[in-house]
Amino acid sequence: MKKTILGVVLGATALIASTAASAHVDVDVGIGVPGVIYAPAEPVYVAPPPVAYAPVPYVTGYPDDEDWRARKWREHEWRKHEYREHQWREWHDRGDHDD
Repeated sequence: MKKTILGVVLGATALIASTAASAHVDVDVGIGVPGVIYAPAEPVYVAPPPVAYAPVPYVTGYPDDEDWRARKWREHEWRKHEYREHQWREWHDRGDHDD
């Protein structure tokens, strides 16, 4: 029993002595002055966006397809003008005038 108590006492003193031996106080004072570090920038490649073309619109008829009356009226006026032009040319070519 004496040996066991002696072992425990020696172990406890060794444990206490090692803790006391490693105990110390640290005091750090730091002034944050960064150093100048130069590193060349890595080249960056950005791919251009893909080329996309919109389809060409396919248009049939007139822009104002709903206004068929206006279209008919323009056709009527054009035919009337062409008919008068034709009559004038025939009259002018026949020589029925006093020029």
